[in-house]
Amino acid sequence: MSAVNLTPGKFLAVLAAGALFGFGLALSTMVQPEVVLSFLRFEDFGLMLVMGGAVLVTLLAYKLAPRVLGRPLLGGYFHQHVSHWNRDTLTGAALFGVGWGLCGVCPGPAIAGLGTGNWSLLWALAGIALGALAQGLRAKV
Repeated sequence: MSAVNLTPGKFLAVLAAGALFGFGLALSTMVQPEVVLSFLRFEDFGLMLVMGGAVLVTLLAYKLAPRVLGRPLLGGYFHQHVSHWNRDTLTGAALFGVGWGLCGVCPGPAIAGLGTGNWSLLWALAGIALGALAQGLRAKV
């Protein structure tokens, strides 16, 4: 969805969905890197429920929404996205996983964590942006 055809109604819907997502991340404590790291060290399994709930909601949405709705609520159509695994996908997933495991920060929760006043997450977001920039420059070559 481009910003060009974003009507006020669509803007409010997207804003509400983003606020709900951020609130859920904050409520589940996924915005706190120390909680994520304790989960990754198998010391605290509370985030397992969060991730399981997210997988369940996503699975239901991807499988049921096209059948029930026919078209997305905000217009357009449902896309079919076939995943293609290759060496770049595997390398990117491994680097993302190592970074997540080292600092306990994922991009979505990091942005939501800024809303809780955790300004040290700016360092992780700067690293994420630098990595995205490096990949973009590499892809141009």
